[in-house]
Amino acid sequence: MLAKVGGLEIGGLTGVILGAASARVPVVLDGFIAGAAALIAVGIQPLCRDYLIASHRSVEQGHLATLDHLGLNALLDLELRLGEGTGACLGMDLLCAAIKIYTQMATI
Repeated sequence: MLAKVGGLEIGGLTGVILGAASARVPVVLDGFIAGAAALIAVGIQPLCRDYLIASHRSVEQGHLATLDHLGLNALLDLELRLGEGTGACLGMDLLCAAIKIYTQMATI
């Protein structure tokens, strides 16, 4: 299936997702290519889905369909189409802030 839908970058990302899930490490997805890799990884091992975090919702129609199929809600919807992992960078900062609030706020 991978040979039909993508190149080495999607194959590499699929391996990263499978490896991370096997080590119980979450993966922050950014954009359509990462989403395509996630679809393949979940097709190989459905439990990978539990370790996926969608950083943002891209304006690309394929990305929306990918997130819907994976059942993921994006952390951010800023109509990004910049590439270069910008959505993942923003999503990581949001996740780090959430962890700090959870672990360091006295009243939570």
